[in-house]
This record gives sequence, structure tokens and C-alpha cells, in this order.
Amino acid sequence: ASFTISLRTVDNITVMIKLRPGVSTSCQIRIKNFIRSELRIKPGENVTFTFTCSNPEKYFITEIQKNIDCVSGLCPFGDVHLYPPGIPRLNRTFIWDVKASTKAGLELKFSTPWLRQIEPGETCPDFVSYNINSCIDKATVNIGTFCRNGSVSRVKLLGGVIVSLHLPWDSPLTTSGFNIANRASIKRLCIIESILNGESSITLMSPNYPLGFPEDELMTWQFVIPSNMRASVFFHNYSLSNCERKEERVEYYLPGSLSNPEVFKLSDSQPANIAGSFNLSLQGCDQDAQNPGILRLLFQVIVQHPQLNENVTHLVDLSKEWNMTATIHFEGWPNRIPSPSEPICLICKDPRTCNRVLTLVSGTVYKISFLCKDLSRLRITAEKGISCVDLRWCQRKIYSLSVPKAITQLPIRLHKFIWKVLAPDLINVEITSPSLKLQQHVPEQRCNTSYSYSIVSATPETELNVGIFCPGGSIEKIQMRNNITISLKTFGKGFPNESNSQDLKMSFVPHIKDECTFTVSPDPKAKVYLQTPNWPYGLPPYVSISWYVVVPSKRVAHLGFSKDRMGIICDTGRAYVNIKEETLGAEETVRREDELLPKPQNMYHNFWVNISNCKPVDKTQLTLQFQVTLADRQIDLGVILAVVAGTGVLVAIGLIVCCVKKKKKKSQNPMVGVYNDNVNTVVPGKQGLFAKGRKNNESHVYAVIDDAMVYGHLLKESNGSVAPEVDVYRPFDGPIGSMPPSPPPLSFRKEIKHSPNTEEPPPLTDTDHDTYTFAHQKSGQLEDNGDTNEKNNGDTSMSLLENKEQDGLVE
Repeated sequence: ASFTISLRTVDNITVMIKLRPGVSTSCQIRIKNFIRSELRIKPGENVTFTFTCSNPEKYFITEIQKNIDCVSGLCPFGDVHLYPPGIPRLNRTFIWDVKASTKAGLELKFSTPWLRQIEPGETCPDFVSYNINSCIDKATVNIGTFCRNGSVSRVKLLGGVIVSLHLPWDSPLTTSGFNIANRASIKRLCIIESILNGESSITLMSPNYPLGFPEDELMTWQFVIPSNMRASVFFHNYSLSNCERKEERVEYYLPGSLSNPEVFKLSDSQPANIAGSFNLSLQGCDQDAQNPGILRLLFQVIVQHPQLNENVTHLVDLSKEWNMTATIHFEGWPNRIPSPSEPICLICKDPRTCNRVLTLVSGTVYKISFLCKDLSRLRITAEKGISCVDLRWCQRKIYSLSVPKAITQLPIRLHKFIWKVLAPDLINVEITSPSLKLQQHVPEQRCNTSYSYSIVSATPETELNVGIFCPGGSIEKIQMRNNITISLKTFGKGFPNESNSQDLKMSFVPHIKDECTFTVSPDPKAKVYLQTPNWPYGLPPYVSISWYVVVPSKRVAHLGFSKDRMGIICDTGRAYVNIKEETLGAEETVRREDELLPKPQNMYHNFWVNISNCKPVDKTQLTLQFQVTLADRQIDLGVILAVVAGTGVLVAIGLIVCCVKKKKKKSQNPMVGVYNDNVNTVVPGKQGLFAKGRKNNESHVYAVIDDAMVYGHLLKESNGSVAPEVDVYRPFDGPIGSMPPSPPPLSFRKEIKHSPNTEEPPPLTDTDHDTYTFAHQKSGQLEDNGDTNEKNNGDTSMSLLENKEQDGLVE
């Protein structure tokens, strides 16, 4: 097919058909008998041509430029047409280059559906785009690139303007969509007007973005908004230049303000909850010639209906808190950036200061409100720091790790509350849950509560993920070394109801030898699963973890590991599992990494489980899990029978002993005293008991026989069959030595009470002395007691001490 383009001179239009960048020259333009790769048609020319291929849109593009001179002549104001007709269906760019005086202003008025500004490099959905450049003298400023379907209705510019309309080859668009009007000087670079009738969100950029805004220039955005709507401004990306004079700033003309214009820095929180139309202006400065820097701004304007709860204020009293921050934010913050089409939730700390993210600090009282239809899309993340410098002071203090009521009473779901505990060397951290206790989250026993705790112990060298825990378990206490991070994370909507029962406590304690120690009181009704920290990535090298398991009386704990071996190979050192009951004489069970783990065993007392790691070789990690189950302590039937049999034997022995003693007591003759002069009765080392010699005193004369020597009561028992001499004194006719006879055994002497003034007698000397002994008469000697003793020279007599020893053996 052939094409004919005829241009009038008065239209001042130039048409250029050229190859698209980067394509081959397999398609050409034929004019009569000439082949060309591009065609330029000037004003006043009439050209007929064809293409050498059937699909020229893949190879060629067309630029149609119209020059309009408003300086030397009248401007053709009004609608701008797509001219000339008969242009091939190629990708087309229409360019209108309007030259005007800087003392006058030009206005580009766009028809509905108006325009939407896009960032450089972004494409429009229908591939139809407008580009607007302002020309002041010889300088060109890129006002921006726009797509159709937006809110930008007019652009006013100072001086000349170049407008480009890019159409794809298959676009059905037949009109330019805007007109040009003449206006008075606007005394600034440009004015961009946006009309926002309903709830919407628009993004706008400063001219030349992302390059720098022109030096010492001023521009304005006008926002036309119904008075019953609320608008908020947010600066998302900006940078400042290096100013020599003046200061870069933004100025607002706000409805109802008594201080217009209100001036803000770009770093300030921008106004929010604006009722109706307002203006926003950006002012540059005189830049440093050596290091100018760049001023640029990308911001967002959000328009919403007034919210029912916008006048409802919530008191957040953090005056009694310390070292704490709480951030109210949208879901997914800070990793996710909401899309422009996503409904906006704003948090306001006063009627004009609202933002999508608000951070509250301790020591302050806030009155906040929300501009949000759905508060369930907001979250709270809080952080609190606790530190100890002197153990003497902080060891006496117990810290409550509970979420303050000022946070839980807000109609916003708590996402996470983080406690960062800083403990210096030789000071450790102890976490307790006195009433609820803690359950470790393991695959076999998952947490199903509305919140859980993640505990991490960290040092500059390593980080130990202790585990995830939730209330309602068997772990009473966890002791850890180094700095600790405890993160409470909520699940679902049940936390506000359960938050009142939080009982997690924290305190600082002296140094412990292991990196972590658990105290466990197993639930009698459930199996307790425990696993090593850093699951499933394995314990760090050379880390030692201990569990102290409390076994109640009358109970037995069944301990078992989930696998047979540790599953690691040590590169340096050894890995051990140690198990020991806390009772006297208990044997310790020790296993190395190259040995089988202990088989399931019963523990009858409190016991320790310690797991110590070595430095494993690559691709091997120490991960162990074990279970503890409590049961009633069962007594073996054999033990019961043995106890009963043993008791019966003891009773029988007792009865036999009683019978023997009774019979012996009946057959025993009364004891009589017999003097034996052949026994040395001197107690060694007891000299000088008597000051006078034996011949000079009467110590050998017995004036009184002690009651212990009276046996008259025994005669009554024997019915008078034995008639020994009782209480009869016989004078001694033999030689008298210097020492008295030996006293009777202590067991037969009465207790003698000494007066406090009585002096202790001097020790006895080892000299010749007489002996006084007690003898029992045997049953065979009843007829002739005296004769028998004389004949046997005392052989048939038995000392009372000896007899007592033999009785003791029987008993």
C-alpha cells in the first residue's frame, strides 16, 4: 500500500519516518525508484511512498512536530489536533513546541479522564503517555511524564512548553486530549492542578525527578478537594541541595488556617486530615557552586472520607515506662510497601499530624486517633531495654516481662513485644514462670496459645536460639549467659484476654557454668518433650546445656531419647551426654558421640541431663530431643513378700530371745560376792588415792554393802532352795597391801553425786592389790556351793562382766 502525506506551509509541521533503534534494515522506504531507510517531509511538501515489507510497524516510527510561535505572532489557542491525516499506522510521537514569553503564562488543560504522573522508566497500561517540558530561555525542565486516567487536570507554565504525545501503532486515539490557553504570568516555574473528587491516592514528583529541581525556583501543586473529604500528605523520597542562601522548604495554604502560608521542612511530618482544597509549594535555594547537590521530592496525597472514629481519642500513658518505644504501623511494615491502590490507615497524634507509622516513646502521654476504615490492618511493635551494671543492686530486683496495659487497651493488635536484656560479664539472666510455666515448642508438642516467646542468647561471637516457648508447660526456670532477647509474638485475636495472666519474670543472677540451664517440673498428666537449642541447626561448638528435672516423691520419671546416637563426628574435642540422679551414691551415666545413647530408664529422684558439644566436622550438627514421663512408683510383689518374710523372721527371733531370757532368769542363781586374792586389781596410773597406807586406815573394812549387792529378792523367786550368805561381813586375815580392792563394775554402782567442792582424787598407782569379783552359781552346784568353789579354785566361777557379754550375744 502507498501513503501520501501533504503538509501545508502555514501549519509549520515536519514529519520524520525513521527506523526504530536497534532493528535491522530488512524493511525500507520506496519513493518512486529510490530506496531509503528514513523519510523527512518538510512544511509545504507532498510525498507519496511505500514500504518494502508488509509489517512496517515493526521497523519504523514516526515523529510529527508542530512549531508554534507565540512570541512574534498570535498563538493558535484551543483544542490541539492530531495532524496531518494519512499517516501510516506506526508508533507515533506528536510534538508541540510552543515558544512564548516569560512574561506570559501558558495553560495546558486536559480533558477527562485527566492525567496521572508516573516515575521515569515506568510505562502506561495502554502505552499512551504525555511528556511535558518547560522552556525558559535556553533551559529545558522536564515537568513530568503522565498517563491517562488520573487527577491532573491542568498544567500552567511560565514561558515556552514542549508537549509530546506517544501513541502505539494500534492506538485508536484520534484526539490529543488537551488544549492550550494563554494566561497571565504565574511568577513560578509551573502550577500543576489535581482534582480529587472521591477517595483516592496520587503520587507526584518535582520537576526533573529523580534529577535536581532547578536552582532557586518555585512551583506549586493545587489540590481541588470537596470540603467533606479529608486529605493527608506524605513525603516518601526527598533529598536536599547544599544551599548558600535561603532555605529549601515547602509551604501550605490550608483551609481555615490563621497562619497561611504554613511553612514546613521537607524532613517534618506533613499536614494530614486537611478538610477541603489546599495548595503545596516547593521552594529551592541558591546552591553552592562547588557542591550544589540536588533537591528532589516524591510525595503522596491521600483523600478519604471522614472516619467515624476520627474524633475518638485514645489515651496512651507511657509516663511511668522507661527505655521503651512502641510503633503503630501497617501490616507488613517495614519490609512491605503498600501499593497506591491499597486503602490507607493513618495514625494521628494530633488533628493535623498523621502518618502511616507512628512511634511512641516512654515517659510521655499521648492522645492518638485513627483515620482508618479497618483497624485490623494496623499492628503494634514495641521494644524495651533492661540492663544491669552492678549485680549488688539489680540482683535484688525482679522484672516483670508483661505488656503494659497502655498497649493492650488500644484497639490495635499487638504484633510483637521485644525485651532486650543486657548483662555484663559474670552476670547472667534467669527467666521464671511461677504459675503458668513454659512449654517448649517442638514438632511433637506444638504451642496452640495466642502468644509465644522466642528467646535468643547472643554474644559478639555467637548467637544461641534457645527456642520458642508458650505458657502452660513444665519449664519453671531458664538460666542463660550473655545478652538475651525475648520476643513475645501474638497469634490471632485472643491475646488481649490472655494478657492479664502473664507471669513471666526476669532477674539477674550470678555466673553459671553452662550456656543455658533449664529447671523442669514435669506435668504428671502429660509427656514433656525437650530439645537442644538452635534447633534444627545444631548446638554451636563447645556449648554446654543442662536440664534439672524435678521428680516428686512417690513418682518415677521415665527418661528416653528420640534417637539412638548423637549423629555427629567431632573434629576437635568430644561431645558428651551425662545423666545423674541427685541422690547419695548415684552412678553417673556418660555417653560420647561415638557411643549409643542411654536406653530408656527410670529415675526415682531429681536428676540432671547435660549435653556438651564438641567442634563437629562439616555438615554434622548436634540436635537431640528427649522425653520425660511421670508415673506412680510401683512396688514389686517380690519386694513386698521379702519385707513380710523379713518382718516375720524378726518377730520370731524376738519371741525366741524373750523366751530364752525369761527361762534363763528363772534358772539363774543369785550372784554372790567372792574374794579372790590372786587377781591384780590395780587400775594403771591411779596412784595416791589414799593418803594413808593400808595398814593405817580402815579402807578395807566394808561398813555398808551397796544396794546393788543385795540379792534377797532372788531368794523369794527360788522358793528358798538356795541359802547363800547375804550381807555378811567376814574379816580378812591375809596380808594387807597399800591399795584397796578393785570396785565393782560401773554398771552395778549407783550414780554418785559429787559436791562441787569435792576434789578429784589423785590417780591410782599400779601396785599389789586384792580383787573383788562377782560370780554366778551354776545349777549343778546348788547342793554344795561353798565346797565346789574351793575345790575348783574359782574355775567354775564366771565374772559378771563376762556373763553380761554373753547375754548380749544372745540378745
